[in-house]
Amino acid sequence: MTDETRARRSFETHDAFERRETGEFVATTTPFDATVRTADEESDGETDGDAAVTVRLPTLDAVVAGETVAEVVEDGWYETLERRLDDVHTVAQADDATPPEIGREGAEVVLTVSFSTTPAPEDALAVVEYAEGTWVQGIVPGYDYREPAAGLIDRARQNYDEGEEGTRERR
Repeated sequence: MTDETRARRSFETHDAFERRETGEFVATTTPFDATVRTADEESDGETDGDAAVTVRLPTLDAVVAGETVAEVVEDGWYETLERRLDDVHTVAQADDATPPEIGREGAEVVLTVSFSTTPAPEDALAVVEYAEGTWVQGIVPGYDYREPAAGLIDRARQNYDEGEEGTRERR
């Protein structure tokens, strides 16, 4: 079995990923567009066994409802997010995980990390979860949010409330 086949199979059998018709794998655990390409989908001659995870996160202004975020706030938010995501590759177990490429494309922040395929699904999922959590931490209070921010905020509140209930019951 080739490295390409192993990589594909490891993503196909992982609960957190589904294969798209394009051959990419999409993470099903996040509201963000998070995809993984394995070496067989690459056209630039990467070594067999390589994988790249790309996470597309909305900018702050893209999720604020009913108003435009001031440019200075948006730029400061982006710079902070970029600094926080700078070490995202360190959550991967692969020794060869590359520091992320981070940039803005319109109303999205695009993050890409490449690494070897062992253990690719777990590494890809760790990158996706780190990116999501870091993005959520950067939500600025005082705005009304639309999806996916509104859903993530609600989920965080519910998790907090459930934790508080559990704490009260144990006392």
